[in-house]
Amino acid sequence: MKDVALRAGVSTATVSRVLNGHAAPTDATRERVLTAVAELGYRPNVLARSLRMHSTQTLGLVISDLLNPFFGEIARAVEDEARKHGYCVVFGNADESDEQQRRYVRTLLDRRVDGLLVCPASDDPEWLAEITDSGVPLVLLDRAVPASDAPVIRADGVAALRELAKHLLSLGHRRIGVIAGPENTSTGRERLAAFTSALAELGLAAQATQIAHGDFRRASGARAAGELLDLPDAPSVLVAMDNLMGLGALEELRRRRLRLPHDVGLAVYDDLAWFPLFEPPITVVAQPTEEMGSAAVRELLGLISGERAKNVSLSAKLIARGSCGEHGGIA
Repeated sequence: MKDVALRAGVSTATVSRVLNGHAAPTDATRERVLTAVAELGYRPNVLARSLRMHSTQTLGLVISDLLNPFFGEIARAVEDEARKHGYCVVFGNADESDEQQRRYVRTLLDRRVDGLLVCPASDDPEWLAEITDSGVPLVLLDRAVPASDAPVIRADGVAALRELAKHLLSLGHRRIGVIAGPENTSTGRERLAAFTSALAELGLAAQATQIAHGDFRRASGARAAGELLDLPDAPSVLVAMDNLMGLGALEELRRRRLRLPHDVGLAVYDDLAWFPLFEPPITVVAQPTEEMGSAAVRELLGLISGERAKNVSLSAKLIARGSCGEHGGIA
């Protein structure tokens, strides 16, 4: 900064005012300072500034699985909303691992982020202690952690899953196979409970609902689909409670040369940009990913400002296309 001041013929205080967006004595003085900055290639010491201002203008985001397009869409929405407010976002991929999640949380805290957004890998609350001790504001995305009182931004899929259950029964399906998520995640438990409860309320006997658990990964979806299709009374339709498990189910159907929806139907929780392009297009429960990411940033910035943040529940919706026999031809 002293070099810039010397080159521009001004005081270091004037350089500081210009770099921080305050008015310079004259427009000509401001131009001299900016010219000197460009000529010298000067970059302010962000760490020193953050120590002085107690802010890095940076948010940390830890997502469960970078390969899952659902989390990719949320990350994009988080970045877009943060940019509107003058913040940058540093990302970490937990890869559905509690240990890797803890490592990224610790790393982001070490880098003095102003706030954290975390899509928890599981119910394990161990990683929360470091955040609580640090005093850094925290908002959870998509999944809740029972031991945490941090606000949660999520989509409520109960109504959409009830609508899906009614939709499948109206199409004549009575043998329904569910590829459920892991039981150690709130979304895994809640989606399964909401869907099976809706089927029971609509009169489908509990034994008619066949369930296999996956881990929100593609390979587990293929394995679970195979388990269900190998049952003596195989399902006429599969419901995958996550997009990657849905892709795995599609992979297994193709391996067995089974046709949608003539041999077996398929519905998926979460939409993907290419699901409407399949033949037939895939019936889905779509989550408002863009709204979730934006709302999470707004709530986190509220916490940073000292406001009381709140839980935000958005609505998922059923999009019926053709993969469950909507146009005839179910198993």
